[in-house]
Amino acid sequence: MTLRVLLADDQAMVRSGFRLILESQPGITVTAEAADGIQTVALARELRPDVCLVDIRMPGLDGIEVTRTLAGPGVADPLRVVIVTTFDTDEYVYGALHAGAVGFLLKDAGPALLIEAVRAAAGGDALISPSITVRLLRQLASTRHPDAGAGSRLSERELDIARNIAKGRTNQEIAAELFISLSTVKTHITRIQHKLGVRNRVEIAAWCWENRIMNQ
Repeated sequence: MTLRVLLADDQAMVRSGFRLILESQPGITVTAEAADGIQTVALARELRPDVCLVDIRMPGLDGIEVTRTLAGPGVADPLRVVIVTTFDTDEYVYGALHAGAVGFLLKDAGPALLIEAVRAAAGGDALISPSITVRLLRQLASTRHPDAGAGSRLSERELDIARNIAKGRTNQEIAAELFISLSTVKTHITRIQHKLGVRNRVEIAAWCWENRIMNQ
């Protein structure tokens, strides 16, 4: 099935570059482009793309407001939004994730990570630029108190999968590492989210760091 992507960035050259990268891959097509936040929301609601790639700084509505409108708490049928920006600031990272984004990439992350982020988002996963992930999770771990019974909530297999998620590995990589099928990985992740009461793999990773699971 072809993945349909909406590109939202106020710079035409950036949109053209992203289009070239994405459409060089089999199974990905750019269904529309938007140059401002208001146009992004209108096109996203009309076309219902599989993934929206959204810049932070845009006229009309910024990327965080666009994300909150399309994917935030209370949205009945949220879209999958990945923020792509040149600005590596904690304010933007936290704002985007709290608004409902399922990915946060820097524009210099490279074509391979951009493609991976789109495929991950379409598959229900979350991907954050590695340089941001480590800093973000360490900060979360330093500001929260560990749960004394954390490790006992998950089975050994679930703990293995959670650790791999915290290392930034994709479902495919986890399946290869643990010699299990992709569908089994997805089933375990669903169970982990239910047991921990978290929404996505970013929060699973944060739980691992907070509770020192990485060192066990």
